[in-house]
Amino acid sequence: MAVGAQAPKQSTGHGVTAAGVLLLGAAVAVSLGVYAKVHDPVGRPVFTLGFSGMLPMKAWLTTAAALLLIVQLITALWMWGRLPGAGPAPSWAGGLHRWSGTAAFVLTLPVAFHCIWALGFADTDARVLVHSVVGCLFYGAYAAKMLGLRVRGLPGWALPVLGSTVLASLVVLWLSASLWFFTQSGIPHV
Repeated sequence: MAVGAQAPKQSTGHGVTAAGVLLLGAAVAVSLGVYAKVHDPVGRPVFTLGFSGMLPMKAWLTTAAALLLIVQLITALWMWGRLPGAGPAPSWAGGLHRWSGTAAFVLTLPVAFHCIWALGFADTDARVLVHSVVGCLFYGAYAAKMLGLRVRGLPGWALPVLGSTVLASLVVLWLSASLWFFTQSGIPHV
């Protein structure tokens, strides 16, 4: 090695950090799933926030959260310079990204509470099983993403993958429950 040259840096810290973030997310997802499975669901809503019932509340709040996650996607692409034809993101894009993500998360809380407390982890058919598994995945991915934002040294792929997992899982949740609800005849939609 030449005089004054530095030894190559080891990158093992990135793998350990990324593994820790992913393990935390997995622990959150598994914990929610286990609790929802062993908990004896009450089968009725605790509150409905002015909606006619638990299902309309869950469908509309999830729809609002999904719309806010579209704002998240657009602002993330813009901030990372990946929004075609948009130019550089304005200074307010970061604030809008954080606000829309926070609002979307808050909207999912009453939905998750009722899914876990009132309905539990269910596997009565493929749609319901997918919804139960992906609901747990959503919160695991969200926890991992929030931790990943605060951890230094994550590989460059980590935050986009975690954010995409949060977005994709909410889309699957919407498709497997809200869309199902909105297409059922005889169920009041408000």
